[in-house]
Amino acid sequence: QVQLVESGGGLVQVGGSLRLSCEYFGRNFRFHNYAWFRQAPGKQRELLATITSGSSTNYRQSASGRFTISRDNAKKTVFLQMNGLKTEDTAIYYCNSPSLVFQWGQGTQVTVSS
Repeated sequence: QVQLVESGGGLVQVGGSLRLSCEYFGRNFRFHNYAWFRQAPGKQRELLATITSGSSTNYRQSASGRFTISRDNAKKTVFLQMNGLKTEDTAIYYCNSPSLVFQWGQGTQVTVSS
């Protein structure tokens, strides 16, 4: 069974940067597509960015130009580089496949303060 473990969140000021990691425990990492999601308090979980097995990427408009999704097949890890953070980016961030085939991890909290 696949396990996803997110890390890298924290408290950052407006305009700051964070790099989130999603480590995959299991087999066949390189064959899957991946996505980063986030859930802010009182809001539904939303899809932010996707990356295919061939490393093609796509972004939600609110993340485009500020966030970059990438992957390292050797490390079985998916990354989300976040720059120019805003207070509205405060949320718990999760990774999964775009079609949600994996069990959700615990997520990593990102808090952006003004």
